[in-house]
Amino acid sequence: MNIKFKKKYKFALGVEYNGANYHGWQKQKKYYKKTIQEYLEKAISQIANHNIIIFCAGRTDIGVHSLGQVIHFETYSFREKKSWILGINSLLPKDIVINWIISVKKEFHARFSALSRRYFYIIYNNQYRSAILNDLVTLYKKNLNIIKIKNAMKYLLGEHDFTSFKSGKDQLGSSFRKILNCDIKKFGNYILIDIKANAFLYHMVRNIVGSLLEIGLGNKNEDWLLELIKIKNRNKAAATVKPNGLFLAEVKYPKHFGIPNINHNLYFFLKKLI
Repeated sequence: MNIKFKKKYKFALGVEYNGANYHGWQKQKKYYKKTIQEYLEKAISQIANHNIIIFCAGRTDIGVHSLGQVIHFETYSFREKKSWILGINSLLPKDIVINWIISVKKEFHARFSALSRRYFYIIYNNQYRSAILNDLVTLYKKNLNIIKIKNAMKYLLGEHDFTSFKSGKDQLGSSFRKILNCDIKKFGNYILIDIKANAFLYHMVRNIVGSLLEIGLGNKNEDWLLELIKIKNRNKAAATVKPNGLFLAEVKYPKHFGIPNINHNLYFFLKKLI
């Protein structure tokens, strides 16, 4: 039968990965670098028996991890859900894994259907690095005032022009984003920054964390974030922090798509470490 007359299936998948050994999410065209997208497309294409193109909820940068990445793809091949997961995972490196797969409606899109994205940033606040979690946390040796950081976060909430926190690569499009929630918790030497927004600019989370650290050190006042939002100048904000401790934790969609509501809560993960 001609392929154009075959039934087309559309699937959404949940992906977890340790990004330390990869050149970010996006497949490279001009030169070869290991990427998450490349490995997933190769594995899924092999199980589907034809070339597959995948789309993700958020293109994570070099060294950034995922607990809740969502992707989708279309295929002419029918497989049981268990067969898809077991087959794909058997072909993936050990630091990339598919956690779930569901059939979705034609109008679903992993990126454009998303209502919000949630990121965790983990700081290991200690004089010496962690041998076990070296790639999963960012070492920060100086003492931080968590209360000051928490007080400053209220200035981030709501819809603002986040030009002061975007990367130089973000030249086109609006810099307005809406931050829905922002919090900080401390578990022994581990500090977790939890930030949720409708969407993020390139490097936005890492740039915000960098400025929060300046406040935590006492170098800037708590209302400095409000000043940065108003002046819309990236050069006035703090430096971009390392990607090691950044996790795409969760992506939310309208309920009618039936995407699993899986909350990978790092709070419990961190509590087990202390």
